[in-house]
Amino acid sequence: MLSWFNRSRSLPAPRVPDGTRLYAVGDIHGRDDLLDQVLQAIWRDAESVPDDARRVLLYLGDYVDRGLGSRQVIERLLRRPLEDFETIHLLGNHEEAFLGFLEGTPIAFDWFKYGGLETLYSYDVPIPRRPSAPADMDALRRQAVAAVPAAHVAFLRNCKLMHVEGDYAFAHAGVRPGVPLERQEADDLLWIRDAFLTSRADHGKVVVHGHTICERPEIRPNRINIDTGAYASGRLTCLVLEGAERRFLHT
Repeated sequence: MLSWFNRSRSLPAPRVPDGTRLYAVGDIHGRDDLLDQVLQAIWRDAESVPDDARRVLLYLGDYVDRGLGSRQVIERLLRRPLEDFETIHLLGNHEEAFLGFLEGTPIAFDWFKYGGLETLYSYDVPIPRRPSAPADMDALRRQAVAAVPAAHVAFLRNCKLMHVEGDYAFAHAGVRPGVPLERQEADDLLWIRDAFLTSRADHGKVVVHGHTICERPEIRPNRINIDTGAYASGRLTCLVLEGAERRFLHT
């Protein structure tokens, strides 16, 4: 496959469809306070969108874990807080792990290492001091199943793995280089890192993703990373696409 870098001089700038302004929000990770702030910024920004234009709001996944407001984040997303927007929710690897825990798959120890306990805390699930024994895990899982509303579980199960708009594809972690977008596997869309991040391949679309923390948005010819580590940095990033224009909103 030809490198995007070798072809870029002859290609027009990537675009979203005419008459569309798209807002893509990076990894929230339980920071409902930052979600509220970025939604207010989007609402103000969208006031300049013509009445006959599309307003598209896309979330890149990782709504839960690490921050203390995972439940609150999902409740806000369920309410679709911005009217007159087409809204797309992508699945992140943290949502996959959360669902796996609720379903009893053997991933609990790993999930706890990267924020699962904070998510259970947000649902008022009592946390043992050192949940390590199988009985502790099973008790936690049963309490979580009882505490997490069915609407939240249904929301997570209905999240998409990928979305395409014009010359852009959106996926939580990225894509497997050399594999057509329509043949990408869920494991790569949710978890891939180095093979994607170091690739200069033309993926067919510019891939907008999160999953891997960067201090500020990373813009490459074949990808844009907008995970600015909101749970720790306080900076939740939103990419705004309109025509061939790109810009950013931040908390």
